[in-house]
Amino acid sequence: MKFDGAVVKEQGVTFAIIVVKQSIINSTSRSEEAILSFMNYFPGMPVTLMAQDTKGVPQYRGRRDIVDFLASIHPSRIPWKTYTFS
Repeated sequence: MKFDGAVVKEQGVTFAIIVVKQSIINSTSRSEEAILSFMNYFPGMPVTLMAQDTKGVPQYRGRRDIVDFLASIHPSRIPWKTYTFS
C-alpha cells in the first residue's frame, strides 16, 4: 500500500495525517472506516484525514483538537511524505 501523509508532533501529541479523496472526507462512515484502517499503520496515534476541495483548500476529518490545529496552519508547514507498506 502506498499513500501520502505525515506524522506530526505538536504540543505533546503525536498524530498521523493521511491524504484521501474528498469523497471520503464528505462521508462520515467512509471517514471512520479509513481512520480505523490507517490506525493499523500508525499504532497508538490518532489519525486525521485530509483532502483538498476543488479550489485546493484543505479539509480535515478526525479528532477535533487536531482538526482545529491543522485548520490554523498552512499545509506547506506539514512534513508530507509518501509511505509504502507491504
